[in-house]
Amino acid sequence: MAVKTSQAASSILPNELDSAVLTHYVVTKNPVYKEKAYEITELSKDFTEPEVLYQAVQQNLFDATDIPFPGPKKGKEKFTFIDLFAGIGGFRLALQNLGGLCTYSSEYDKFAQKTYFANFGETPFGDITKEEVKSFIPQKFDILCGGFPCQPFSIAGVSKKNSLGRKHGFEDEKQGSLFFHVAEIIQKHRPKAFFLENVKNLVSHDKGNTFKVIKETLLELGYSFDHRVLNGKHFVPQHRDRTIMVGFDKAVFGDDIRFDFDLVKLPEADKQIKTILHKEVDAKYTLSDKLWNFLQEYSKKHKLKGNGFGFGLVNMDGISRTISARYYKDGSEILIPQSNSNPRRLTPDECAALQGYPVNAGNKSFKIPVSDNQAYKQFGNSVVTPLIQAVGKEITNILTTFKY
Repeated sequence: MAVKTSQAASSILPNELDSAVLTHYVVTKNPVYKEKAYEITELSKDFTEPEVLYQAVQQNLFDATDIPFPGPKKGKEKFTFIDLFAGIGGFRLALQNLGGLCTYSSEYDKFAQKTYFANFGETPFGDITKEEVKSFIPQKFDILCGGFPCQPFSIAGVSKKNSLGRKHGFEDEKQGSLFFHVAEIIQKHRPKAFFLENVKNLVSHDKGNTFKVIKETLLELGYSFDHRVLNGKHFVPQHRDRTIMVGFDKAVFGDDIRFDFDLVKLPEADKQIKTILHKEVDAKYTLSDKLWNFLQEYSKKHKLKGNGFGFGLVNMDGISRTISARYYKDGSEILIPQSNSNPRRLTPDECAALQGYPVNAGNKSFKIPVSDNQAYKQFGNSVVTPLIQAVGKEITNILTTFKY
């Protein structure tokens, strides 16, 4: 059936919510989206079925007609999961590789939504703090996963409210942070497991208060709680420590359930950054004389003060520093040496490879439909996908082998 024009498609889906509902319905066929998806289709007047409208959205709104990572067909999945604070889909890619079907995704950033759609054919829902956005979460799914932002909240405040018999944490709308929205979803939907990721310093954040509240909140909800700091260098040529948290519903698995991080298979940390670099790179990635001179002078100044600040010129036979969302500013944390020239930044494709995304793999290459600056932010905020997959494999082993 012919696909309508770009103008028609863009006028039909004027908002993010409609796009999220429609694409989630066509991708997952989950009934939670069906009524709204058909309502959107009827309002369009030019389309009779959500699938046809979806084709218009794919081809005209997002210029994405070939989705490289569609996931398993409904009914063929080994487990289901939802993807919160989804970014560009690092968790999704990893869990789909294990046979998981993503039934819901949420991501606030508009540019990350565009990259997510190009690769998975689905527009993530937006602000997870809004009740309308949360109302579309399917009632049942196996794993809740995501890398939530780290926000401080006071243990003292929680204790005081306990003593006064007042609501606290995710039950207190005035004091709730993004983590408490995750906890609220866990409490309401009771997934069999949660799988969360955060920065290494989460454990020490706010003098340990943040981590203690997170752990105690999840334990109070009746879940086990195990964590470990793992380094992505076992899978990619990058030093990247991250706190991984895993828990299981004790009502399903029993009080003695725990996650043994020793079972996670970590390959030898012998990766070399030269293996992910392109041989020919556009000259625009080479630092200008002005920027290169500035970085060198800045480094000298801080070394004289005894500080460790400075650029990171990589050893081609070794690994890089941790890429961050600020990489777009000057690329200083990871600079590639060049003979007879100033060093250069990584290209977006190289950043993708540095985080374990498939690159130069034909139809399975990860698409980057945004500007270089947005791509740098997105990969700097991402997870190391093969590390997530290695942990996810052991989580799903428990889900699939446990006798319910």
